[in-house]
Amino acid sequence: MSDKHVILNVNVLDLGISPVAWQLSGLPKDAVVCGDYFAEIGRIAERGTLDAFFLADNPALRENPRLRPGRALEPTTILATVAAATTHLGLIGTLSTTFNDPVELAERLLSLDHISAGRAAWNAVTTYNLAAGGNFGLAAIPDRGARYRRADEFIDVVVALWQAAVDGTAVNHRGAHFQVDGRLPLGPSPQGYPLVVQAGGSPQGRALAGPTANAVFSAELSLSAGLEHYEQVKRTATEFGRSRDDIAILPGLITIIGSTNAEAEARYALARELQEPGHELSRLGAVLAHDLGQYDLDDPFPPHVLEDLDDPDAFSASLGFRESVVRGVADRVAATGGRYTLREALLEFGNGGHRRVIGSPEEVADTIEEWFRAGAADGFNLMPDGFPSGLEIFVDEVVPILRRRGLFRHEYTETTLRERFGIGPVHARAVVPAHT
Repeated sequence: MSDKHVILNVNVLDLGISPVAWQLSGLPKDAVVCGDYFAEIGRIAERGTLDAFFLADNPALRENPRLRPGRALEPTTILATVAAATTHLGLIGTLSTTFNDPVELAERLLSLDHISAGRAAWNAVTTYNLAAGGNFGLAAIPDRGARYRRADEFIDVVVALWQAAVDGTAVNHRGAHFQVDGRLPLGPSPQGYPLVVQAGGSPQGRALAGPTANAVFSAELSLSAGLEHYEQVKRTATEFGRSRDDIAILPGLITIIGSTNAEAEARYALARELQEPGHELSRLGAVLAHDLGQYDLDDPFPPHVLEDLDDPDAFSASLGFRESVVRGVADRVAATGGRYTLREALLEFGNGGHRRVIGSPEEVADTIEEWFRAGAADGFNLMPDGFPSGLEIFVDEVVPILRRRGLFRHEYTETTLRERFGIGPVHARAVVPAHT
């Protein structure tokens, strides 16, 4: 892997991953509905030669906007704004397979790929939020199995439509032909069509990623867990006849950076002072599907909370986050002989399931290098505590360290996101008559 560069995307979670990001930012709360705000974040990321601007989405109000202002703009609209403000930066948008139409989505994303000159990617998710279902007239969210069956077919249709835009041949990832009643009005983009990203850490998510995804947004907290997940997904891809290099594994990485370790710790301490009391307790409780408020913070972590989580089918939220946190807490409990407290768990895992680094630029660079060289990650989706400062310090102080270590580019050399991720070009398929 020494001849490859680490992939670095910035995950733009409104004003930052911190629950008090808007207070850290110094920006007005309505910045999240201003195109200029997202355009400036894109320009900062491009100044650091980052790979892509990653945008999550949830088509429902998830948090109290008086406490934490959330984005209310549709993701592809934001990405089009960022595309106009940048020249090289990739554009990854999250859109649900549960609440969209595949033909409309295929055209919308291929349009974004055209206007950005081949810089777009689609993060396909199945969405488990009940409030989102209500906005689409559903009294309940389909169960995980139903959502992933639909996602599998949905991605088939979208990619086949994109392939039809290349050569008029609608073929799914299994090589089967199917009828398309009218092709997309657009032809291929400069990279053929957008990349496909997947962000589910459940067994169903890994099975979906194997044959279809070009990148996976994962949630792993330890190097050993990262190595294990990396191999699982890469192995699944090869079982479908793909190369291991056809799919990039990109764990989330929360960054709280100071010029020194002491500055980083002070930044983190300030955020904890400002946040709503009980935030970490409710966040960790949601991930574990358990009311943690009934326990004393300084007592040992209640072991039955982990034992209650044996049935994944009874759990409707993110299995990837749950598995990551359960494994992390269980390791700490075992390492301390059962003396690990709930308070300690909140400090370490109250962020919701992604790995977190609090430290100097060198410490952040060390984590990135360790995982990349060990083969636990092809790169990271960066999640700064607050924008714009959390991204600026990464660009200005971490990126130069990675460059000196030979891990990251000094300038953009590829023109499309597909080339930058090292994914092979899209080719016209040989037209083989469909079986009747």
